Amino acid sequence: MTLKADASSPEAAKQKALSLLEKRDYSRCELLQKLREKGFSDAHAEAALDRLCALGFVDDARYAPLLVRRCAAKGYGPRRVRQELQRRGIPKELWDMAMEQLPEQDDTIDRLLRSRLLGADPEDRAALKKASDALLRRGFSWEEIKEAIERYRVEDDD
Repeated sequence: MTLKADASSPEAAKQKALSLLEKRDYSRCELLQKLREKGFSDAHAEAALDRLCALGFVDDARYAPLLVRRCAAKGYGPRRVRQELQRRGIPKELWDMAMEQLPEQDDTIDRLLRSRLLGADPEDRAALKKASDALLRRGFSWEEIKEAIERYRVEDDD
């Protein structure tokens, strides 16, 4: 005969967290929020997460670089990546180490700019503004965008 775990126990919270972790990685903060949404008390959720952290199932220092690489693959710039780190509750002391995983963005921004300006005159101010605004929303700085536009113009002249 098996005993059913009490839904309000730390063990039940740990089991729910493990079932969530089977699907994808989470930060400690994200998992805490998920467990709260599922009706677990803060004390039980915290106890479960403490245990999972001790066992290495939840590790923000391991998760942060994975998140940075995933965001880079989506074409996000540095500002947008930092927003994602903050949104997912990654402690700020881990951001710098994680941001080291961000690959060089020149190819990404150049590719995005070319796709936005496809067929447009490189001197068309409206098209450049529209493309620049799109790149800003993706988290690239004005300086990065300006450099990419200069590379685009040089490339177009060739």
